[in-house]
Amino acid sequence: MERPGKPRHRRESRRDERTGSERIKSLNNREVFDFARQDTANERGEAALSLRRVVVKLARMTQALTGMTSLDYYGVDELLTQEERAERDRARRFVQEEVMSEIVPCHRAGKFPEHLIPRMGALGFYAPYLKGDGCAGLSHTAYGLIMQELERADSGLRSLASVQGPLVIHAIHSFAIPEQRLRWLPGLVSGKLIGCFALTEHGHGSDPGGMETNAKREGDHYILNGSKCWIGNASIADIKVVWAKDDDGRVGGFVVEKDAPGFHAHDIEGKFSLRMSRTSECWFENCRIPAENRLPKASGLGAPLSCLSHARAGVAWGVIGAAIDCYETALAYAKSREQFGRPIAGFQLVQQKLVWMTQEITKAQLLALRLTRMMEMGSARPAQISLAKRNNVWMALECARKARDILGAAGITDRYPVIRHVMNLETVSTYEGTHDIHTLVVGRDITGINAFGG
Repeated sequence: MERPGKPRHRRESRRDERTGSERIKSLNNREVFDFARQDTANERGEAALSLRRVVVKLARMTQALTGMTSLDYYGVDELLTQEERAERDRARRFVQEEVMSEIVPCHRAGKFPEHLIPRMGALGFYAPYLKGDGCAGLSHTAYGLIMQELERADSGLRSLASVQGPLVIHAIHSFAIPEQRLRWLPGLVSGKLIGCFALTEHGHGSDPGGMETNAKREGDHYILNGSKCWIGNASIADIKVVWAKDDDGRVGGFVVEKDAPGFHAHDIEGKFSLRMSRTSECWFENCRIPAENRLPKASGLGAPLSCLSHARAGVAWGVIGAAIDCYETALAYAKSREQFGRPIAGFQLVQQKLVWMTQEITKAQLLALRLTRMMEMGSARPAQISLAKRNNVWMALECARKARDILGAAGITDRYPVIRHVMNLETVSTYEGTHDIHTLVVGRDITGINAFGG
């Protein structure tokens, strides 16, 4: 006969440590949340319990949700190749086994778990759709599925991969000569070097063509002057791909290496969104770089925008992961939470929200899949990428808000991932082209009339 109270709880905890997430995954939704509530109540009485132990238990609860068959209402899984499913599942295992226990403490501290950067490189998560130079050579769809699993954990994790891969690695892979690729890409692809992509300026966000940063040729060097803002990892980047106007006023790409004289940066503090991401302002004051650090094949604003197109496709897939995490959390909570004598999942208004989420996630999955299939055929146009980024980010943010509503007061705590997704997606909605800017891109495409600037 089991003894009641703490002895039973401690014996059960030891059993959990041995079996990991397997026991949690065997529970139904109601038991998962009962288990989490019981553990939390008991842990409150243990003064010496560390935040780390609490987070591990919460991560197990999350693993129980994400370990279930992921929402796939229209059988999109059947449209994937075996390799694509394998890459998605590998990324999902990485997130569950190596990432989830890091998320809450890193979000609270406002820092990125930097030891994961080379680990993600070793797994081939940086620009895996590229071929050669150490890149994985996967399909664009496999790349999107990897981004989905990373963002299921946190937008900051996917954002790191987006900056390192489609922005920095893609720029060098596409616009550098072989000697430059050999010099910089091995470290970036492996994650041993950290990169940043410096396009946005303090006064030029949605209109990058108005950039004021300039690069003047002086003998066998370029001298950079100007500033950039909202640049991921600029303060710690080993390789900075900087976009500036040359002597002819044409946009070019320049690689500024770590410790270049005349460069300095500092991180932006006080963010309530993307707290895991290191976001920086940076300045170039007579920053001198070798002329050989210019990317010779990058000429005009189309060069950085082509990198952004691939990053945006990854965003369109990535936010599906955040939306699914919110949906599955809300569904499990609604089945376990009782009011008026029955689970709230039995009430019409709650079901309406869950059905809306299922509907919009399914539409987003089909939209993202069709987009990356067109990219694989070489037929996707930038406006089509804009449509997918615009729609899917809007969808994910609305799913997160509805999930937060279903969770009620519990929805504002980081015991559940929903409020963190809400805050993160507020940033994803405005970076790499705001919702309104992508509206104008698609509007220009379908009408033939440019509505930018009035």
